[in-house]
Amino acid sequence: MTFNPVLPWWLMAALAAGIVLGICRVLFRSRQQLAPSGELRGWLFRGSLVLLLLLATARPGVPGGAVPAAASGLNVFFVVDTSSSIVAEDFSPAGQQGDGGTRFDGVRRDIRTIAEELAGARYSLISFDSESVVRMPLTADASALDTAVSVLGPQITSYSKGSSVTAARTVLTQRLAAARDSHPDRPRLVFYFGDGEQTSATAPQAMGLDAPLVSGGAVLGYGTAAGGRMKENSGDPARPAVDYIQDPGAGGPGGGAPGSRSQAAVSRIDEEMLRDIARGLSVPYVHRAAGDSAAPMLQKAMPGTLERTGEPLEGRTELYWLPALAAFLLALRETLLVFRQLRELRPVRSASPGTAPAAAKGLNT
Repeated sequence: MTFNPVLPWWLMAALAAGIVLGICRVLFRSRQQLAPSGELRGWLFRGSLVLLLLLATARPGVPGGAVPAAASGLNVFFVVDTSSSIVAEDFSPAGQQGDGGTRFDGVRRDIRTIAEELAGARYSLISFDSESVVRMPLTADASALDTAVSVLGPQITSYSKGSSVTAARTVLTQRLAAARDSHPDRPRLVFYFGDGEQTSATAPQAMGLDAPLVSGGAVLGYGTAAGGRMKENSGDPARPAVDYIQDPGAGGPGGGAPGSRSQAAVSRIDEEMLRDIARGLSVPYVHRAAGDSAAPMLQKAMPGTLERTGEPLEGRTELYWLPALAAFLLALRETLLVFRQLRELRPVRSASPGTAPAAAKGLNT
């Protein structure tokens, strides 16, 4: 049996100790015939009621139970690569090459789909490029997540100085640990969205996390081996992106400006890097292309019997309702006794001032 108290242990222990000491004191006085039996019964009743409530707040349970995923309170962490390569225009249907939608289009679509499939969960959004930022802490507000995803954009091109595919490791570890400490019974799913392209001059840090921190999820890869061009992000909403990021190191004709010896830079997916990240998170890697269904990806992302909304989810069977029910029955019994006493007192209160009770008349005759 395990416990997941809603109150601090020290507070619950202090309350329980006070009740037990009070009962012991009345028992001692009763043996010394200093306390009436009614006082003892009252202490025993009130003490039992409080102890049962304390036991309920301790939330006893046994592992191995099953509850619906929609009501289980999943914690879902979305980790999104927002470096310039995420807007590469090669998000095409599987098996096709050439320009298409941007990788970011696929990321947004998949985040919204996962949120819909895991309705009732709490979501957090973390982005990374040159540095990692928590865009949205854990919240059950799906509309807030949709807004955060809508306004999320790639890094401003002029600020780009190279990015690491594992830049979010430290922030993600901290957030996962905080979620585990506050709600250890809630599974923590991590969905990583990126293309695996390492543009930082230094080698990426290993993504390995403690296995208990991650309950499931997936690394989702976007892009093609042929790659795609990326439009610049000026950071000014009034200036739509029209120019492509240039690769000054590549000579010859291309997509550069007229007279320029540079050509448009091309970003290519690095699936081996993404598989390494998946191994570090202990989750599967899934490549995503335009038109792919979300169902197979979600099935791979759910370990064991952790299924999608409305199906069984491994967890613990809560037993707090047993002491809570016993406390309710005790309180109901006391309420009924109080009502009975009030009914017995009502005829006396309703008698007129000039009329003597029947018992008193019998004494005068």
